[in-house]
This record gives sequence, C-alpha cells and structure tokens, in this order.
Amino acid sequence: MEREVILSGVGGQGVQLAAQVLARAAVREDRRVMLLGTNGGTMRGGNTDSMLVVADAPISAPPILSHAWAALVLHPQFFAPLRSKLRPGAVVLVNSSIDGEALGDADARRTASLFQVPATERATALGSAMAASMVMIGAFAGLTALVGLESLVAAMGESVPSYRRQHLAWNEAALRAGFDAVPSGAAPAWAVEATP
Repeated sequence: MEREVILSGVGGQGVQLAAQVLARAAVREDRRVMLLGTNGGTMRGGNTDSMLVVADAPISAPPILSHAWAALVLHPQFFAPLRSKLRPGAVVLVNSSIDGEALGDADARRTASLFQVPATERATALGSAMAASMVMIGAFAGLTALVGLESLVAAMGESVPSYRRQHLAWNEAALRAGFDAVPSGAAPAWAVEATP
C-alpha cells in the first residue's frame, strides 16, 4: 500500500524540513519512501512544495504525483495548483492560524477528512513560530499514524542541521503539541487489522 502526501507552503516555513522529517520517520519504521521537494524562484516568500510517497513495499514510480491521499497546507497562497491532485476522500490538514479557508467549497466536499490545526498559533505559544511545520506533521502523525510520534522526534533530531541545534527542544515540543491537538487515529493511513 502506498500513501502519497503533499506538503505545501511558503518558502521559509519549514515545508522541506517537515517533509524530510516525515520521510526519515517512515524509514525508521521500515517503510519505503520517495521524496521530491520543489521551490519557486525564491527561497523565502515563494512557493515551496514537497511530494512524499510512503509505502510498505517497493515504490515503482518517482514522487511526481498526479494524485494524493493527503495534503498539509501550511499556507494557502500557492496551494491552488495542487488542489486538483487530491483524491476523493483525501485527508487534508490546514494551518488555520493563517487561513482556515484554504480549500474552496468544491474541494472541501471532495475531502472526507478536513482538519484545521492552528499550527502557527501553537508554535508561537511554545516560543517559536518557525516550528509551525513541526506542529503540522505532529498533528498529521496523530491523525493518520502514518508514522509514530517517537519516530518523528528521532527523525527531527537527525534532520535539523548542526547550526540549528538550538531549535531541537522547540521542534520536539511542537511535534508533541501537534500530535496531542487532534483526535488520535481519526484518519488512519494503514489498514487496521481486526483482532480475532
């Protein structure tokens, strides 16, 4: 089974770091992963997207997604071109601190699971607005169990560059705050096996 995830936002929000943390967490849990990050013409303030495929078997196609099972919208400014890639029933998380209306009515009807997470607000309360991307992937992990929280924390520690090590505690607190901010397992990524 494959799960395709789009992360979208504005350069400087940590979209690429968040995608890398999700990818590393999945690898830690023995999943197969492919990741492709793109940036617009500028590093800060321009569009930035990341396409991630997580699977429990070898992945045969690169992560240039024509459709996606889930999307994390950190900022709606550049999300419009990606909307049409959402599968019917997609899981979508929106950073409601910036814009709770990132999806139009038609898009909202196509998504079975739309969750608004005040990521920037929560990250700011923890002391670092820049950790909003960590709040979002923590919430995503809580909702979907695509990866576990402890795998995310470990992967974040591996992904943050050495010159940003002072942010580790904020990032970990943000991951945990996001995980705790949503109904656990509300949109499971993997099939739940029935117990006999």
